[in-house]
Amino acid sequence: MSPAPTGQSASPHAPLPYRRDIDGLRAIAVLSVVLYHFGLPLKGGFVGVDIFFVISGFLIGGILWREYDSTGRIWLKNFYIRRFRRLAPAFFAMVAVTMALGYAILLPFEYRELGKSVIAATVYLSNLLFFRQAGYFDAASEEKPLLHTWSLAVEEQFYVFLPLFILLLARWRWGLIGGLIAVWAGSLAACIVLTPYMQTATFYLFPFRAWEMLTGVLLAIWGFHRGTLWRGHAVLSWLGLALILVSVVFIPAGPTFPGLLAVFPVLGTVLLLSSGTGANPVNRLLTHPVAVFFGLISYSLYLWHWPVYTLSAYLRDGYANMAEALVWMALSVGLGWLSWRLVEQPVRRARRLPGLAVLGGTAVLSLSALAMGGLVFKANGLPDRFGQQASIHIAASGDFLQDFSRCYVADTLPLDGLEVCPIGPEGAPRVLVWGDSHVRAFHAGLDLAAHEAGTPGIIIWRAGCPPLFGIRKVESAATQAQDTACTQANKQIEQAFSRMDSLEQVLLIGRWAYYATGKGVGLDAGNTIALHPTDTPGQAGMKQALLLAQAAQRTVTELHRWVPQVTVLRQPPEIPLYDSRKAAREAAHAHWPLAPAPQTRATANPDEQAVRTALADTPWQALEETGQITLIDPWDRFCVDGTCHAVVDGVGQFFDNNHVTNAAALRLRDLFAPVFGGEVRETALTGTSE
Repeated sequence: MSPAPTGQSASPHAPLPYRRDIDGLRAIAVLSVVLYHFGLPLKGGFVGVDIFFVISGFLIGGILWREYDSTGRIWLKNFYIRRFRRLAPAFFAMVAVTMALGYAILLPFEYRELGKSVIAATVYLSNLLFFRQAGYFDAASEEKPLLHTWSLAVEEQFYVFLPLFILLLARWRWGLIGGLIAVWAGSLAACIVLTPYMQTATFYLFPFRAWEMLTGVLLAIWGFHRGTLWRGHAVLSWLGLALILVSVVFIPAGPTFPGLLAVFPVLGTVLLLSSGTGANPVNRLLTHPVAVFFGLISYSLYLWHWPVYTLSAYLRDGYANMAEALVWMALSVGLGWLSWRLVEQPVRRARRLPGLAVLGGTAVLSLSALAMGGLVFKANGLPDRFGQQASIHIAASGDFLQDFSRCYVADTLPLDGLEVCPIGPEGAPRVLVWGDSHVRAFHAGLDLAAHEAGTPGIIIWRAGCPPLFGIRKVESAATQAQDTACTQANKQIEQAFSRMDSLEQVLLIGRWAYYATGKGVGLDAGNTIALHPTDTPGQAGMKQALLLAQAAQRTVTELHRWVPQVTVLRQPPEIPLYDSRKAAREAAHAHWPLAPAPQTRATANPDEQAVRTALADTPWQALEETGQITLIDPWDRFCVDGTCHAVVDGVGQFFDNNHVTNAAALRLRDLFAPVFGGEVRETALTGTSE
């Protein structure tokens, strides 16, 4: 997403020769991204961003190096005026329209997050925001209309880094080149080495992406000093095109990218840039009018396609078929062309518009965007935009944020490296609550119950990780690293009990039905989890429910070596077709002509899930019958007359089909009072409402 292509020129301030082939290369990049996002079968379409990174480095590096070579310095003011003139108008137009549409259709907590994204994108830090948000309960990428600005933030950070780096070492030309090579090598090495361990960081953060842009910079410097005309050889063009096409079609998204895989599209881009002016079939393809057209509008098309995709898919709850996706994609192209024609071009060609006016206008637009984003964020997404029917589900969808300010990663034995969350009053913990994401859901109730009883406790939880000894898990919603971390954490917890002398009781909380059956239900039926024994290979073929039962027995037996009392929370009923966010959208969009028919249901018949429930309950009921555990049963708080409810007395009790809200956790805290040695305080609500 950078300015016009470069070449060589006698004067550092003269316009650079236009290279149509670079617009053709831009077309490949942007169309790869757009087609990938709209669902066409291009596994690696996202590498279009990597192509843009190299092009950006090549162009900006060429411009800055030519100026540095001719004058010995860089005029930062002129450089940033050109950047703002090129990038700011279309960006702020896209932000304004996205915020307006978001006001009409996004739920309050989603609109609040959009306000936060506007703030981050405006100050070029959205890549940091989305990096920090990545996690188990993070909203899906399709629910973030400004997610695509992460790559713009990386480029803007590059626009800050490169000029300042050149100025810093301006007096030592070869030291400057050596420094650029050193940074390039360090960034590449870090990207390759760390991707298997911290893929989210290497994907989003500038230090791990800098090598891609510096590849373009070093290519531009090399070409400048050689006086090359970038004609190269046809073989290099064919090889470059092949590398890019193979990358677009075959590179998989996920834990292995960027890493070493990013080298292929980057190298392909370098080969095409270095041979782009030669007379060969590849360059004739790149300079075809259709390719040039998409290259010219590539920045605006990139800006607009993602909000079109996210907001349309959000309103439509996904596309009915590929034909519908193509319609929305065509709308993206139309908006991209209009943005290029009516916003980008007029400002870029307005040479009578002085630089100070460009800077001032950018400052005003930036402050306006920050104010708009801040207002929406401060007002919690303007929650009064929708009617009463949607309000219950909207409230439930926002009632899943807990206060984890007391949580920390332990740096001393026996829990060093694990995140622990103290609950109740300060002091040596007497109760350990151990579980998966259901513990997170009950956090508010557990904390208040511990405070009311005056009993210190700690929570240890890991999403999708069964609190059991002797098993490992492989989950569709987790990476291999997360699966491994679960196994290691459980082993460490097992070894830790011998050093936790203050503990008197352990409470286990988990989504037992998920582990017993190996899959979700209803709206999350696509999630799967496989359990395997860690130390008894002969049991590898055992049915999962039986393996769960044996792990439950082993875990309870082991815990009784260290604590006198073990309590288990029976998993609350699942409401298969309920999701508060989805239900809220259906209610909020009920009058929109493009909105689909409602699919959620806030009630469930437990008889329909009798087998699933039995598989989850049987291991714990057997242990309770033999006096080895105390089983807490919350079902009567959700189910009345054979029907289980996601809404009780007008208050949402579930966030999705299996996690309760804070309101439910607080209402059920009396069930946990005996665990903490407190008095039972009945707080159940009596009626039900949908």
